[in-house]
Amino acid sequence: MRRIKRFLPAIAACLLVIFSLPGTASAADAMCEDSGIFGPKLFTDICWACLFPIKVSGVQITPGTAPAKASKQVFCVCQEGTSGIYKPGIITAMWEPARIVENVRKPGCSPTLGGVTLPLGSKRSYGRLVQDHAKRDDMEDGSFYQTHYYAFPLLQILDLYTPTKCNPDGYLDVDIISFTEIDPTWGNATLAFFQHPESAAVANPVARAACAVESGALAAGKEPLESMWWCSGTWGGIYPLTGHVSAQDFNRTSALISARLLSQQHRRGLARRTMGDENVCTAGIYPTIPKSQYKFAQFWPKAMTQEGMWIGEHPYHWDGGTNRHIPGTLNDSMYMIWRWTDCCSKL
Repeated sequence: MRRIKRFLPAIAACLLVIFSLPGTASAADAMCEDSGIFGPKLFTDICWACLFPIKVSGVQITPGTAPAKASKQVFCVCQEGTSGIYKPGIITAMWEPARIVENVRKPGCSPTLGGVTLPLGSKRSYGRLVQDHAKRDDMEDGSFYQTHYYAFPLLQILDLYTPTKCNPDGYLDVDIISFTEIDPTWGNATLAFFQHPESAAVANPVARAACAVESGALAAGKEPLESMWWCSGTWGGIYPLTGHVSAQDFNRTSALISARLLSQQHRRGLARRTMGDENVCTAGIYPTIPKSQYKFAQFWPKAMTQEGMWIGEHPYHWDGGTNRHIPGTLNDSMYMIWRWTDCCSKL
């Protein structure tokens, strides 16, 4: 009997997971939808055109647009582990699907994991979408989403073309990196300030007004300005790094929150810079988001299959246009994050 009592907590946890699986969810789980990524959509709804261009030894072998700060080297020499031995190689570079960001209103809801509702958060941490621009720009009247961050190295998962030993972060399969339900700073701007004090200088109307420069550059077809690390073009200000956003449309709200989570990962040293000559051997820590290193492609509710978008790009220029919400469904969303990777593929 004592042995059984010892295993009761584990048994209860297993039952909780079982009753959270698709097909066994209760009526209360109707607010959590399945994105269908682990099915035919994994092939039909992925922006395969976003892979290009592919560069080998400084030569672009496919059409496409590479970031301006991408490596232009032909050969490289990198140390082999901690042995102190240096080996030559060639530079290979491409856009690769690396991460998934999902924005949900119901705490614990995971469209990526088939509509499962995990036991996270509480009723007080439910999100909302406010699109009325007459609302005040504060926490009560703006939008709020819980956000989940997954490793999703699709090329490694499908065993497709990947340069030898070119994996900057070690992720080889789907993995959970971050759930904002367990991050107290995501729902509280004051707590976020103590973790990211630079927000005092950039989370204000004057700094945000300067973001119009980046918006103009994006409208002219250029890439984001990394020098304006607190901006995300037409989407709004990246700071404060919380899930609260002033009232605006569904597209820009969900994209901005995704960019904020990615910026938070860089600020905490959990995301790396994989672009540029100095990062071909080892991906380096970069405290602000290198915006030109990333492109977003919405996977759900409506997939972008032809091209991705720069951070801050106006929804009018998105693949498929601005009408990205399906009537009769929730206001949740999922984005595939494509990352430019310069790598020294050792010979």
